[in-house]
Amino acid sequence: MSATEDAAPGRGAAKITRVSTADYQWKRARPITNGLHTYTTSDMTVVKIETDVGVTGYGVGRPRPGERELRASFLATLVGRDPTMTEAIWASLWSPKLSGRRGYETRALSSIDLALWDIKAKLANMPLYKLLGGYRTRIPFYIAGGYYSEGKGFKELQQEVESYVALGAKAVKMKIGAVPIKEDIARIKAVREAIGPDVKLLMDANCAYRYYDAIQLAQRAEEYEPFWFEEPVQPDDYDGFRKIAAATSIPIATGENEYTKHGFRDLIATQAVAILNPDARYMGGVTEFMKVAAMAQAHGLDICPHGDQQAHLHLLAAIPNARLLEFYPKKVNAMAGEVYLHPPALNDDGTVTVSDLPGIGLDPNEEALAPHRIG
Repeated sequence: MSATEDAAPGRGAAKITRVSTADYQWKRARPITNGLHTYTTSDMTVVKIETDVGVTGYGVGRPRPGERELRASFLATLVGRDPTMTEAIWASLWSPKLSGRRGYETRALSSIDLALWDIKAKLANMPLYKLLGGYRTRIPFYIAGGYYSEGKGFKELQQEVESYVALGAKAVKMKIGAVPIKEDIARIKAVREAIGPDVKLLMDANCAYRYYDAIQLAQRAEEYEPFWFEEPVQPDDYDGFRKIAAATSIPIATGENEYTKHGFRDLIATQAVAILNPDARYMGGVTEFMKVAAMAQAHGLDICPHGDQQAHLHLLAAIPNARLLEFYPKKVNAMAGEVYLHPPALNDDGTVTVSDLPGIGLDPNEEALAPHRIG
């Protein structure tokens, strides 16, 4: 039997009977800009995997050219397989020579892996975080906002972050990198003044800087005590990360554009990154996320995943080195709180409570999503 071949099924083993996807897109109320990019829409793909025992699993991805085609190709190989054999299925789909190793192909695989783990947890009649080991039931969150947008000055930026604190957030994130350093320092100062000294201030450049500009920004921002400096340079600029980390007291966070355990192994080896931001929708699903979390734990590093809070809440509840959950509000995503059937609620103490419903919690709210379907 090959390493990627399913073992002989046991009695009552579930089998995959049908696979399908649905693509959605909706406009943002107003375009938002980070350090390098402007976004006018939000989108998502829902992966649906059905079994012969009546259990259905859901995963999420993006409806991007390339990713869609690869996902369809991968899904076509799954009918008849045992959905609980996640390691075997992952290994059979990840083929660097045939489909690639760190882009759309891994994102397509990730959306499938999420759906398979959803099935596993539902078959066990357990929430995913307990199936994975279970460590906590509440996760501290931060609200991701502070984007650039037309007409948003210092006053409007301050009002925005103040509204996040009013929701119970003990940490907020703002974007930097799209304007001159002097102007961003003034924005950072304005946010710190608005949220006060006790709320964590996270800043995210989305890879906008060269290392020497990032060092200048960081050194000038230190007096405002940022909790982290996220993606100061391009994801493959390991030397840049090292130089920045050596020049500032602000912890470096990165990883949303990293893929698989192999990429995170190399990122950890730089010894420059304090906080890892894996995105389970991109870097390999639950299967790889848990391996990366274990590697990070062994190196004394925290995990603060990037993106969709619903995809990561159970994963953070399952590991001891989770620090913060990224949470997107309606100001950033007009469909926030409406995409899924059971969205998490924010607690006044700055945490989110993990659901005890079986699965990972990605069951889509098809009624709310229907008007936005594009494929």
